[in-house]
Amino acid sequence: MSNVEKLKQWIEESERIVFFGGAGVSTESGIPDFRSVDGLYSQKFEYPPETIISHSFYRWKPEYFFRFYREKMLPLGFEPNITHKVLARWEQEGKLSAVVTQNIDGLHQKAGSKKVYELHGSVLRNYCTVCGKFHSAEFVRDAQGVPKCTCGGTVKPDVVLYEESLDMGTIEKSVQAIADADLLIVAGTSLTVYPAAGLINYYRGRRLVLINRDETPYDGRANLVFRQSLGDIFTQL
Repeated sequence: MSNVEKLKQWIEESERIVFFGGAGVSTESGIPDFRSVDGLYSQKFEYPPETIISHSFYRWKPEYFFRFYREKMLPLGFEPNITHKVLARWEQEGKLSAVVTQNIDGLHQKAGSKKVYELHGSVLRNYCTVCGKFHSAEFVRDAQGVPKCTCGGTVKPDVVLYEESLDMGTIEKSVQAIADADLLIVAGTSLTVYPAAGLINYYRGRRLVLINRDETPYDGRANLVFRQSLGDIFTQL
């Protein structure tokens, strides 16, 4: 039996699948990932991207932060790919209990997924830091310089920057879903960014599947490892 056939069988037998995904899930929709050759981290900027997307830089040079954010981190106009669509179908069929994602693009919801735990927030949610009023991603995109609310406060994307903490409620729900899963599929992530990567340690089952083009620190613990692209695998599922 091939690995794909084995994965198909596991999916058929499972009722509480959890999918844990990173940037590689959205690259096939055209959104660049953070660490690939043409990803955000290899672009030439006056400051390293890790510096620009930190909380202290956001406070220090907000205009520069928002210029970078609009150019490189505001992925509007992209469509869900086969992976997003298959996951949404599994949820509708009652097989998938949750998607845990490190992505901020909202494509899982756009594909129809309902239970999505966004560890690093979402570009689709933006709030005034003074009055709390909600603003759309288009509002932030179209604003000049630093986006300002009608009250005069800065509108900040609900995205977790470096030096900021992850939302504890989202972490707790993610941990519970992973702990209760009967099949955990981890895909499109290098599993080197913590605390997100550490959530896999809460999985207690015996069906851990890793799909990533490069090696990860967790490969030795996986029951199935795929080096193909996500699109290749999910097209067969």
